[in-house]
Amino acid sequence: MDMKEKRHKAMNAVTQARALHKKAEDEKREMTLDEIKQFDELMSEYDKLDTEIRQFETDCERRKKLEQAEKVLSKPQHETIGRPLPGNGDDRANPRATEEYRAAFRKYLRNGASRLSEGEIRALQADSETLGGYIVTPQQFIAGLLKAVDDQVFIRQFATKYPSGAEGIGVPALDADASDSDWTSELATGSEDSTLAFGKRELKPHPLAKRIKVSNKLMRASVFDIESFIRIRLAYKFGVTLEKAYMTGTGSQQPLGIFTASTNGITTARDVSAGNTATAIQTDGLIEAKFSIKGQYWPNLRWIFHRDAVKQIRKLKDGQGQYIWQPGIAATLPDRILDLPYHISEYAPNTFTTGLYVGIIGDFSFYWIVDFMDLVIQRLVELYAETNQTGFIGRMETDGMPVMAEAFARVKLA
Repeated sequence: MDMKEKRHKAMNAVTQARALHKKAEDEKREMTLDEIKQFDELMSEYDKLDTEIRQFETDCERRKKLEQAEKVLSKPQHETIGRPLPGNGDDRANPRATEEYRAAFRKYLRNGASRLSEGEIRALQADSETLGGYIVTPQQFIAGLLKAVDDQVFIRQFATKYPSGAEGIGVPALDADASDSDWTSELATGSEDSTLAFGKRELKPHPLAKRIKVSNKLMRASVFDIESFIRIRLAYKFGVTLEKAYMTGTGSQQPLGIFTASTNGITTARDVSAGNTATAIQTDGLIEAKFSIKGQYWPNLRWIFHRDAVKQIRKLKDGQGQYIWQPGIAATLPDRILDLPYHISEYAPNTFTTGLYVGIIGDFSFYWIVDFMDLVIQRLVELYAETNQTGFIGRMETDGMPVMAEAFARVKLA
């Protein structure tokens, strides 16, 4: 299926899903369980196709690298991981992983044991070259790893980041501006103003660390570079911890989160619940949130929701009967809610109960991050020598907080 067909199929899935929703609306009833199931299946199909389309349009280079990797992995194993050529005696530690074994096994399947040569029979004796062995299916390792998909970590790419070697950073802030100037006579000076006030936003180094141990035997025997993999996973896990803090951090020995009400960050004055119900997000509530932010911030505004919230929003319409969620189907035009891009985070709140936060809209360049020490990974060789292990410690020092409350609005249930 080419990209044109995928785009057509994706839009068709959205059209069918909306037809189910409209049918229930026209008949003035709730969607049946079967209709809800069909709706969710169609939107899941759209999500799958949408992901494939975006990967194709924005990640062509990665596709080339994957094709090259597939070519390497399709070669015999002794060519891909540096094993000795079969037949020299050094590969008998795992005979089923050799090309010699696989060739003999295929011949056995086609013609039976009576048609095998003496050398081929020895190749199939997986336990010993001199004793009678047993025939088992060949084993081939792939230089990869099965793991669950990673959660998205994205706030840092939109935030404003500063490196620092100091013990802390203080940023002057205009907490209260002077009132507007007065029309007056030529000799008058206008009314005296006492509202101008300055404050300070302070960011301090908060240490973040993680230590893990790995068997030296595992690192030697692994078919892929497990040490590099560990470093990558440590970096990702630090990213996850930071992402959680950027969302819900308390500000005490950790960053201050966007969903944490604080006079140092986003105050409760930026909570918007009007238009929502006690259990669900409504179109009016999202409109209220968007228009609570000054137009000067709009060019950089974006939403953050949990996927459960987006699932609700996909069924919402405006006063003209138009869905407020719009599919993008292009890398340059992402999916939108009320004409603004959105991001789905597993760490955004998703409990739909009265008085709780369920999303946020904002200009995330006003979330400031200061890295006092970049992520450093230290390799420990001698400390775990007695247990034949190698340790890895990851460390960094950082802080973050929203610095301009009016650039954000939190979506709250009534």
